[in-house]
Amino acid sequence: MTGKPASLRTHPVGLRAEGTVSPPSAQPGPQGGGAMTPTLTALLCLGLSVGVRTQVQAGTLPKPTIWAEPGSVIPWGRPVTIWCQGTLGAQEFRLHKEGSLARWDTQRPLEPGDKATFSISYMTEHNTGRYRCYYHSLTGRSQDSDALVLRMSGWLRGIPSLSVQPGSMVASGQSVTLLCQSRISMDTFLLFKEGAAHPPLRLRSKFQGGQYQAEFSLSPVTAAHGGTYRCYSSLNTSPYLLSQPSDPLKLPVSGGAPGLRWYVNVPITGSVAFVVIVLLLLLLIRYLCQERRRKSDAAENDTQPAEGVQLDHQAAPSTCPQDVTHSTLRWETIAAPPSRSGEPPAEPTLYATLAIH
Repeated sequence: MTGKPASLRTHPVGLRAEGTVSPPSAQPGPQGGGAMTPTLTALLCLGLSVGVRTQVQAGTLPKPTIWAEPGSVIPWGRPVTIWCQGTLGAQEFRLHKEGSLARWDTQRPLEPGDKATFSISYMTEHNTGRYRCYYHSLTGRSQDSDALVLRMSGWLRGIPSLSVQPGSMVASGQSVTLLCQSRISMDTFLLFKEGAAHPPLRLRSKFQGGQYQAEFSLSPVTAAHGGTYRCYSSLNTSPYLLSQPSDPLKLPVSGGAPGLRWYVNVPITGSVAFVVIVLLLLLLIRYLCQERRRKSDAAENDTQPAEGVQLDHQAAPSTCPQDVTHSTLRWETIAAPPSRSGEPPAEPTLYATLAIH
């Protein structure tokens, strides 16, 4: 007989859980010496074996999470890493591709001991498909993870186009349609959103207007629909082999979550308040300047210089935020000529000359 299979040699926990149970040796019966019948021994062994296998296969640990980096759609020839994350204390992780006869790939966990990686260094059509993983610990076997669908782009010729209707600006609560089109015959279109955890949307193509197309309706639109979208095309004969992606389409959604509106309204309100305060300050400064000028003019009108005195006065620069005005005030006293009748001359006349520069 050949040795143990390789998959079992790398899995000591599985050996302990799934190993066969040796039949009990013949012991004297309670009545004094009768051995157990072969039928009873076989039934006992079968019951214990089925019980152990059922407990292990059912999965006593939570199912792990599986994902791919840099994504689930990989161009031909590029590397991809599959991650499987369970709980702390996992001793090994196993990865399997649905429909494959190859044994499960086994990896030891990375620090801190709750996940492992499975690397594909060169993406080809043979690596596409549905993958699942599970892990073992001292307490048993986990449930299988959800399926990870690994697709390859660039296999089919042609590049589809992606557009939005009725327009690129969408308000929350409205309805919008993302239209994916191709001039080449395709069976299915897939719509991907960058960073989305959910699987892509899939629709069968329809021939209309000389093109194959699919209309992906989003209604009602919410802030969660905002993001970057791409679409691919595929054939029913090879659903995991895709075309090149369309150009990215950015879908902005206005009127989103209350938190977003709060961050937008704060600077607008602050700007309006700042403008109002500046206008009030300007009006106050103008009023103070006018009052100061009015008092200065009143003081100059009340001032009378002595006789025969010439006064050159240059106004101090105004502190008002206006053009600076200089004025020169010259006082002159002109005596009247003596009267011919010998009467005392009249009072001298005072003239003021004001030059504004």
